[in-house]
Amino acid sequence: MSSHATLAAAADDRKARLAKLKSLKRKEPEPASFDDDEEHGVPNSASKPPILSLEKPTLEEQAADIEEEAQRQAALDAQAAQENKGIDLFKLQPKKPNWDLKRELNQKMEVLNVRTDNAIARMVRERLAAKKQAAVQDMTKDGKEEEEAGMLEGTALVEGMKMREREEAEEERRERELEEAELAA
Repeated sequence: MSSHATLAAAADDRKARLAKLKSLKRKEPEPASFDDDEEHGVPNSASKPPILSLEKPTLEEQAADIEEEAQRQAALDAQAAQENKGIDLFKLQPKKPNWDLKRELNQKMEVLNVRTDNAIARMVRERLAAKKQAAVQDMTKDGKEEEEAGMLEGTALVEGMKMREREEAEEERRERELEEAELAA
């Protein structure tokens, strides 16, 4: 019903504007004659200079103005129709019941992830320190063996980091699959 009311109001508004324009045209005074010859109906082109109507809008400009007005009015009508259309209930989807828990969990997990990374780094440092102490106690005579042991520890460290990254990627993939399955359900 509100769409009918708005359309009726828009129509009444247009009628009022048209009536106002008509009344303005009726009130315009007749152009005054500047020459006595015009009163007799015989124009004297030799005595009058040609009239240049540069101030008046051309026919093309008037057509462009009318077209712009029509487009603006059509856009307003379309907008009014869209507002009166209502809400599509099938497009509305409520948030999952645990959306706030996930948000809070992510905030807490950031702190825990930092702590986990620090703990891993500390454990690696402790392991390296223990290996160095064991190497010093064994008093290896050959310095090359000690360097090789350190290199093996470095490669083991890199492999451990790569394994952890793969585990994290796999865990993220599983979480995404679970979320997609929940969305589908």
